[in-house]
Amino acid sequence: MKPVHVIGGGMAGSEASWQLAQAGVPVILHEMRPVRKTEAHQTDGLAELVCSNSFRSDDAENNAVGLLHEEMRRANSIIMTTGDISQVPAGGALAVDRELFSQRVTQALEDHPLVTIERGEIAGLPPEEWDSVIVATGPLTSPALAEAVLELTGEDSLAFFDAIAPIIETDSINMDVAWMQSRYDKGETEADKAAYINCPMDKGQYEAFLDALLNAPQTEFKDWEKDTPYFEACLPIEVMAERGPETLRFGPMKPRGLTNKHNPDVKPHAVVQLRQDNQLGTLFNMVGFQTKLKYGAQAEIFRMIPGLENARFARLGGIHRNTFLNSPKLLDSELRLKARPSLRFAGQVIGVEGYVESAAMGILAGRFAAAERLGQPMSAPPETTALGALLTHVTGGHLSGPKASFQPMNVNFGLFPAIETPQKTADGKRIRGKEKSVARKRAMSARALADIDAWLMDMKQAA
Repeated sequence: MKPVHVIGGGMAGSEASWQLAQAGVPVILHEMRPVRKTEAHQTDGLAELVCSNSFRSDDAENNAVGLLHEEMRRANSIIMTTGDISQVPAGGALAVDRELFSQRVTQALEDHPLVTIERGEIAGLPPEEWDSVIVATGPLTSPALAEAVLELTGEDSLAFFDAIAPIIETDSINMDVAWMQSRYDKGETEADKAAYINCPMDKGQYEAFLDALLNAPQTEFKDWEKDTPYFEACLPIEVMAERGPETLRFGPMKPRGLTNKHNPDVKPHAVVQLRQDNQLGTLFNMVGFQTKLKYGAQAEIFRMIPGLENARFARLGGIHRNTFLNSPKLLDSELRLKARPSLRFAGQVIGVEGYVESAAMGILAGRFAAAERLGQPMSAPPETTALGALLTHVTGGHLSGPKASFQPMNVNFGLFPAIETPQKTADGKRIRGKEKSVARKRAMSARALADIDAWLMDMKQAA
């Protein structure tokens, strides 16, 4: 059987390769690192986590990304399986030891008898004789390949900037000032309830920090980059600060749900949270502190945060330019490029945002390609599922019209079809306000899991 070629060994490419191989289809996985490096990667490992180490909420009942986690687990996702065995405490979230995670994904693919990993850049479009290709090059697609795709489609690439948060060595954090607690003590275990390190600020400290942040030197953009928008869910900390003095206090520095154990009678004006970054607990990353500040300014300003006066930075923040296709126009319902159907696309390059969303598109691209190679029928997952909702978004679910534009999207319940929710509880009480929203989310999640199980069963029977 001829192999399917997968270009890119990130989250989507690793997942697509695994799905193909598990279906019995040989795979050649092409990863250009370390032959050609990117602006953001640090290693040559597959599925390297460049930004945060968090897969975000793992609550499948009340949160859309937690629901996506569960759907992916049921679809035999290598990303979720490896994430579960590489996790570190993070309250109600799923966070992983990024080095162990990448090592384990790499090892699993290297050990699979149907997977061949080839290192080197695919410069330009792949050869015509490759009759089935998945392009999963992520937001850091090599210029030669990106330009070739744009020339083929006659489209312009869209772009935005993505920023990276600093990582701090744990033993350099002053725990006489900071304390460990998850917001609202959320989590099943004591470790989860104390998963985050919290650094408190009073009003004066917050205002001084804000002033320093707003006046710090920032990374200079090239002329051709200056009009590139940021992705709203991953804004640099200083960009958020520019939107008003209270923006950070209602964003990543909100003090809600936290009690300073060193001074429980005084409510902090603002709180900086840090989340465990590796299983050893020797590294913590600054939650929501993506930044484009220059390195010297970062170290100086972030040490103004109480508890971080002597912080040692294992990695400072950074910024890189991401690109994505106008997928609703360029791709069909099976993620094939309309201008050349032998090419499928998956991951962030098609306009999903986030680790698990990228891997989810790898699941679908891998399964579509496997079914095609094996001559088996395959339908898309129902749009009532998280997998189906994301697929619908990138293949035509965005707003249309002359002023509309396609933008990257995290999975969220707004992408799902509407559902009728109960108006009363089991004991006859009327459901109101926040309870109504909770009931809606739970109903959507229950529907999604029932529908994904039915879809997976249909796929299994068709095989």
